[in-house]
Amino acid sequence: MCQYGYSFTLSVGRAVVPVLISALLIAGCSSPRLAYRYADWGIEWWVDDYVTLTQLQSRQLSANIESLKQWHCSTELPRYRVWLDNVRDDLKNGKPDPARVGNLQTQLTKFLPPLLHQITPHAIDTLASLSDEQVNELAGNMEERQRELENEFLVGNAEARVEARAERAVERTERWLGSLNSKQQLIISDWSENSAGNTRIWIKGRENWQQALLLALKHRHKPGFEAAITELINNSETARGEAYAEMMSKRKENITLLIQDLLMASEHSHLDHLAGRASDLSDDFKALSCVADSEVASLALE
Repeated sequence: MCQYGYSFTLSVGRAVVPVLISALLIAGCSSPRLAYRYADWGIEWWVDDYVTLTQLQSRQLSANIESLKQWHCSTELPRYRVWLDNVRDDLKNGKPDPARVGNLQTQLTKFLPPLLHQITPHAIDTLASLSDEQVNELAGNMEERQRELENEFLVGNAEARVEARAERAVERTERWLGSLNSKQQLIISDWSENSAGNTRIWIKGRENWQQALLLALKHRHKPGFEAAITELINNSETARGEAYAEMMSKRKENITLLIQDLLMASEHSHLDHLAGRASDLSDDFKALSCVADSEVASLALE
């Protein structure tokens, strides 16, 4: 099963994100090509877990997903390939310096806004078509999932949660670097300990966002609904609260520092593994892209 470093599974619109931002999220799958080609099924299954659509709604959702996939494979996958090739080329010169790592991170964050912008009108159409019964079903399922997350990540011994977070981080990192050395494991352990408290803020922010969505859905047939959903999808941190926004700002800095520290503590085998992983994933995206190599070569990441 594919495992994601993080995901944005907060709405019908954002259901597309964890499946389609392939450079980040299907990298942990045993077969990225298979995962991408069956992304439409994954999205529809995810939506079905939250709300039961009518046949008409399901057909429209399928058509929207197909349109998104065509746009994504022709526009976004080539950009991912350029980014991955940049990573591979940088590694030829040894360990990337902190400035270069920061630049690559900045490039990576630019992949999300175009996707959210593309998703927004489809999400608005789907959400606006929901009946009162479907909205109630969505609310109930979101609340149930919220309680499940709280029980999974907030209940129990604090030290055990820190250890579990470190184990997850090690597993994800080893997909890219191979087996970590003792220094790298210690770096991740320290990072996990310093991240204590973030999960509670994240879960609360998730709940805040969902409540904002449900409030908007009460007025889905009135003027202003489209603007409200557009804001929730494209600027979600506002609805999640100040604590969440502050936490995410610090987290982005900490993740960049974590990557830098892990690379500085790496050995040649780790860099080779990372370069190979980037090359393999680039090849997968090449096979999945809907454009010719000549067009990919003309792309540049700002």
